[in-house]
Amino acid sequence: MKQQTIAKLLAGLTGLGIALGVATAHATPEQDRQEFIKYYTAKYPNIKLDDYVYGALAFDADSKAQYDAIMEFPPYESQIEKGRKMWETPFKNGKTYADCLPNGGKQIAGNYPMFDEAKGKVVTLENAINDCRTANGEEAFKPGDKNTFGFLTAYMRTLSDGMLMNIKVEGPKAMAAYEDGKKTFFARKGQLNFACASCHVQNAGVRLRSELISPAVGHAVHWPVFRGGDNLVTLQNRYTGCFKQVRAVPPAVNSVTMNNLEYFHSSLSNGLPMKASVFRK
Repeated sequence: MKQQTIAKLLAGLTGLGIALGVATAHATPEQDRQEFIKYYTAKYPNIKLDDYVYGALAFDADSKAQYDAIMEFPPYESQIEKGRKMWETPFKNGKTYADCLPNGGKQIAGNYPMFDEAKGKVVTLENAINDCRTANGEEAFKPGDKNTFGFLTAYMRTLSDGMLMNIKVEGPKAMAAYEDGKKTFFARKGQLNFACASCHVQNAGVRLRSELISPAVGHAVHWPVFRGGDNLVTLQNRYTGCFKQVRAVPPAVNSVTMNNLEYFHSSLSNGLPMKASVFRK
């Protein structure tokens, strides 16, 4: 059964780059985004673009109804509360995260990841939090730690709930980082020879065993997510899981490769509202 499932996903992957203009060299980020939208719209004309913020739920009305019912009384509220306490607890010098982040940390999460010209690299929201900590004499959090970054960003992103994703790619260095992330997204990897696009573009809306595969557009608006209740998963933790599922060695969380992938991936959701925080199976 597993081999049949894999064979189904592999079928038709030849020419993926031809099927999607997004793989064309020298396309601008906005052209890439529009090509993705065009592809999904042609394949699923009855699904509204705004509904892609719900991921795979956009393809199944019954699953979406169950999600809506769960979200009336989210099972992870205690975890969000942990994040709120972390956010509001002053550093040793008396300052808080709100003191060193733009706009007090409100309505800014949709701007991340961003390219920092001074540093010459992509900066994620987690990087900005660590910069804030070290600037105030605190120890940096360990990348990917859900008990620190996870809870804190889960709460912090609620301060930007509804903000439209606004990832900017400006200048040659930023474009190079974007293209590197794009390359990772489309590159086949692992023993199964899958790319991110194999599942989340060509096979979006297809069932993998009992689960529907989500589309890449709309992905970045709702992380971290709480799976099965209060099990928090960050976006780069999910990347790590995907690498392992195709039997590839994952890059380190917060590595240049992972941050550039998040930069490209997040830009595909530009213009869509952030959904924080959410439940997923």
